[in-house]
Amino acid sequence: MHESVVTKGFSAPLKGEIIVPPDKSVSHRSLIIGSLTKSNIKISNFLKSADCLATLKILEELGCKINFLDENTLKLDASNAYKTPKKDLYCGNSGTTMRLLSGLLSAQNIKCTLSGDISLSKRPMKRIIEPLSKMGARIKSNDGKAPLVIEQAKLSGIEYVSPVASAQVKSALLLAGAQITESTTTVLEPYLSRNHSERMLEFLGSNIKTYQKDGFFASTISHAPLIPKNLHVIGDISSAAFIMVAACVIKNSDVILRGVGLNPTRIGIIEVMQKMNAEIEILNKTLRCNEEIGDVRIKYSPDLKGINISGEIIPRLIDEIPIIALLATQADGITTIKDAGDLKNKESDRIASVAKELRKFGANIEPTDDGFIIDGKNNQKGLLNGDAEVECYHDHRIAMMGYIAGLISKKPCKINDFEWVETSFPGFLKIFETLTRE
Repeated sequence: MHESVVTKGFSAPLKGEIIVPPDKSVSHRSLIIGSLTKSNIKISNFLKSADCLATLKILEELGCKINFLDENTLKLDASNAYKTPKKDLYCGNSGTTMRLLSGLLSAQNIKCTLSGDISLSKRPMKRIIEPLSKMGARIKSNDGKAPLVIEQAKLSGIEYVSPVASAQVKSALLLAGAQITESTTTVLEPYLSRNHSERMLEFLGSNIKTYQKDGFFASTISHAPLIPKNLHVIGDISSAAFIMVAACVIKNSDVILRGVGLNPTRIGIIEVMQKMNAEIEILNKTLRCNEEIGDVRIKYSPDLKGINISGEIIPRLIDEIPIIALLATQADGITTIKDAGDLKNKESDRIASVAKELRKFGANIEPTDDGFIIDGKNNQKGLLNGDAEVECYHDHRIAMMGYIAGLISKKPCKINDFEWVETSFPGFLKIFETLTRE
């Protein structure tokens, strides 16, 4: 099914309070790391998106029993994990599913094949295959891409210096290392990538340590039986980012987002918006299941300014760059984004797709090898033209970026294949209907 959505241009103010969707990254990890307890646990506020349900179905294929107790609460019985699956393990569009399960399953004494859809099958997997192979894993691939065939092997711990700060690479190695009884595994990163895996492993009693070593951010893990504990998934700041930016640029908006995950490795979007003069406030901050959580209030911000974004903050906002690029079109002056070459390895080449689609609205955006140069509203009187037809390239974040662009455009626009939003943000359109009722 190919679903198109048409925006009418110039949205009414966004007003009200909403609860943001559960975090996609943490939902994946709650199932994957939770299964390592080999016990019964309850997971609340789980995201029932296409990507997370792909992980769920694979764990069922591997012998886990999973039952939903209500709409977003499930019971995970992993006492019989991990059995040899009877068919290929289909990851759909989810790179997180494929990369994290490659690490987990490389340490299991089973043979299995991880496959994906046409988009996932084009994404690079060498970044996990090579370090896992150094640990002794036996992984066959299609020239470094899916499908991945994982065969039985005995693994040993290594110290691995990752050339990029990648939570998926780090998590894959830590999940493998968590199951090795004779040695430790250490991952070193040039910058600190999101650390949900480390926090959840620590919460469940893993023998994991995080520290700095020789200018690198290090995580070291060795085997320890995990303690079965119930898990709660925080709200997804990557999903919240689209609402935050929309409220920031739509006149007279004032929105409170409840239950947002505020993990320091994920709040780069908030730091960038604050530097750009956005009216944004953090409320009611607390800790739950070893993760910071709180509320975010965001108001219309007419005095945005362009800034430079690069270096250590990039891994902390890599998924939010498409919507940050849109925000930059509404700021006075130049915004530059550098050190974000990994955008080329997402669901689409996000450097190419963001630039191409925003140009359809009249934005002055130049793609570079590792980011963008964006000339903001001084150049276009703060208005996007609209009258555009957006392609999303099987990429949920491009689809949502296009929708927000349509809300601040002079003319209607059409976003094609909008069903891809379901991979991370079910109910996206309903939230905007709720916020514009006043």
